Amino acid sequence: ATHPPKGKPELIAHAPNEVWSWDITKLRGPAKWTYYYLYVILDIYSRYVVGWMVASRESAELAEVLIRQTCVKQGIRRDQLTIHADRGSSMTSKPVAFLLADLGITQSHSRPHVSDDNPFSEAQFKTLKYRPDFPGQFASIEAARVHCQVFFPWYNDEHRHTGIALHTPADVHYGTATITREKRAGVLDAAYTAHPERFVRQPPQPPKL
Repeated sequence: ATHPPKGKPELIAHAPNEVWSWDITKLRGPAKWTYYYLYVILDIYSRYVVGWMVASRESAELAEVLIRQTCVKQGIRRDQLTIHADRGSSMTSKPVAFLLADLGITQSHSRPHVSDDNPFSEAQFKTLKYRPDFPGQFASIEAARVHCQVFFPWYNDEHRHTGIALHTPADVHYGTATITREKRAGVLDAAYTAHPERFVRQPPQPPKL
């Protein structure tokens, strides 16, 4: 008998809005043991944050609202999308499962006892928390929301992401990355024509998409 090859199960996206990853991270509040909860939904193909919310608690009902609103905003059709999450209580809750089934969305979860099985969301939270302007704690939930209102537009529209050939997530998500790459190639071609001696091996090219 033949056996399927062993290894990690994989979700593969070939375009935006095929696979989303979502997770919740804690943000420190003003007092000891107080936290706010940041919910983030990330497109794994483009690394674009399609939806986020700061709340005072972790709640399956709030997650359900965010997912529903984000699907409407992105124009998600039935049988188009898979949503991946870890095995937190909100992610595996019945309200979320019923919502996804109702919307025709496939649900995916991290493998049990595997701490790094949601890598795209984990990397995005790391980018948020390792920024120099990220505070150790927030004075209020409003302050946390204001910080995120600045961070996420920067992340989506300005951040040159190494995982997507130094494009911005918005560039990839909305299909303008090819035009951007062509402009980069034009700049590099001009540089090579002007000073070919600066390029030892071959004419320079921008990273592949």
